[in-house]
Parts: sequence; C-alpha cells; structure tokens
Amino acid sequence: MGDNPNKLAVIGGSGAYTLLQNGAMKGERLGPRETPFGQSQPVYSASVGAGTQFYFLSRHGEERYSVTAPFVNYRANIYALRDLGVTRIVSWSGPGAINTDYRIGQFVIIDDIIDETKNRPTTFFEGAGIGFVRQSPTFCPDLRNHARNAISGLAECAFGGTYVCTEGPRLETAAEIRKFEVCGAHLVGMTLAPEVFLAKELEMCYAAICYVTNYAEGVKPGDFKAGELFEGLASAQDRKKVEDAVSLFPKIIAGNAESVAGSERRCGCSRIMERYRKCGGVSGDWRTWIGQ
Repeated sequence: MGDNPNKLAVIGGSGAYTLLQNGAMKGERLGPRETPFGQSQPVYSASVGAGTQFYFLSRHGEERYSVTAPFVNYRANIYALRDLGVTRIVSWSGPGAINTDYRIGQFVIIDDIIDETKNRPTTFFEGAGIGFVRQSPTFCPDLRNHARNAISGLAECAFGGTYVCTEGPRLETAAEIRKFEVCGAHLVGMTLAPEVFLAKELEMCYAAICYVTNYAEGVKPGDFKAGELFEGLASAQDRKKVEDAVSLFPKIIAGNAESVAGSERRCGCSRIMERYRKCGGVSGDWRTWIGQ
C-alpha cells in the first residue's frame, strides 16, 4: 500500500470490519499497535479503489461486536493513530434519535457533545497537571466541512446537532432520554466520548459522521420484542434503511480523503496545547506529554 500523505484516519463503528471483508475497501493489515495504554485495535492502511490512502481502525473489533462501547481502549486507539503520524480523524457512530425531526438512516454531522459516561479513562494527562484546554468548537469545523462535502450528493445530511454519550452497554431509560432532551441533546450513543477529547489532547482534528439507527426509548411508541435488535426499537424496515446508509460509507470515506487531500490545517486543533508550550509546560514532542 502507498503512503498516507493526508495523515487521515477513519475510525469505524458497528460492522466497520465488513467493509474490508466484502471488498468495499481494500487494506493492508498493520495489526494492533502497542501503546503505553495497552494494545490498540488493529490498524489498516486502506483505500477505496485506487483512491487516496488513509488509516482505518474498527473500534469494536474485527468480528461482530466483540468490544462494546464501555470497554473500547480509546486511549490506545488514539495514541496508536497519533504515533502513525495521523493528524485528522473522521469517525462514525450509529446513535438513536431523540429529536423526531431526524429520519432513520439520515446522516448528521454533529457539532457538540454531552458526556454522560462514568467509568472510562478520559485523559492522557493523569497526574500531569496539564490539559485545561477549551472544548469549543468540540469537533473540528474544517473537518466537518470536508465531511459535508463528501456526503453532498450522496444522501441527506443534517449539519449540526448535539450527541449525548452514555456509558452503556445497556440502552437508556425513557426517563433518561427525557432528561437528555431537556439538556439539549438531539442524538444518543455510546462511543464518541472520550474519543473526541483524547484526539483534541494530542492536537488532532476530529469530526464525527452519525447515521440514525432508531428512535431512542420513549420517543415513539414501540412494543418489547424479545430476540430482535434493541428489543423492538428498530423495525425490519428501519434496519434496511440503516444498512443502506452504512453501504454509502466507502464512497463517503473516499470523498472525505479526496476533500482533505492537499488542504492545510487552518483550524485551532493543532495549537490547542500552545499555552503549555509557551510556558515550558510541555516540549515539542507530544509523546513526552503523557505520564509526566
């Protein structure tokens, strides 16, 4: 495989590994990476057809849903990508909709997040006395625009929205969903925190493309159905719409890689630790920031 001149990585959500298995993407398996936080998920040097190269990582593993959201080693995954020279990450997630304006299968490029996780390591800087960095904009505005360009013409896409990240692996109660709605959340999922915050700590651009998989608990009436996905929160018709959305990801990824190609990072993501550099709190080598 060729080089990755854009230093772009894609973190895939549920079923991401199937894109390599079915030939929608081709890739060279570089394998898991050893990091100070343990082993990452396997990384691939990948492309869609003869398109631009990027790194690819399936956060839930290479078989079915082998690692659920609370047990993903987010620090190892982000460290591994940064160690490969990655400066931009596009991830995807399949949340449920709290806002009924969204349709099943619709894409949403979110611009904010509420972190409701409880037990996940959330920083690289434990005991280091650094990391007091601003979180707005939460998601890289430049990379979000590249993502919108990639989806344009392929599917309907909402630009903006707030994602609430819960701990999991259980789904949320109807009362929790009502609380999140009052707090301003539009979508609910389990994977983007602390992923986005860790990427920011290492001065990486990060954007997330969401596709709506179902309506959250209590948003619309639905009977309990044992043995079905989400116990009835997603109908067979809904699942087909989700499959159609996921099938577009190879084109979206390829478009994202092409849109990013040759573009400079004009956002503030690459300078988020500048205050610490100025006062001598950190050196120029990001690896030395960790475990200080």
